[in-house]
Amino acid sequence: MPLVEVTLVEGRPPERLRALISGVTKAVEETIGAPRESVRVVLREVPPSHWAAGDVTISESRGLPTPTD
Repeated sequence: MPLVEVTLVEGRPPERLRALISGVTKAVEETIGAPRESVRVVLREVPPSHWAAGDVTISESRGLPTPTD
């Protein structure tokens, strides 16, 4: 049973996330021959304030407000 985990910044509409699930499922089916019903896809959405590269969060790079403690 293949399990594919995708982590992405939150904020995409549900129909785009659903399309991603379908595309990933199809890719796994076609590339390794896994039966569709055995493919598992997990989407993890992360707030932009919790994702950083080079010590700069996505929120900061987009000029979005950053939650305060």
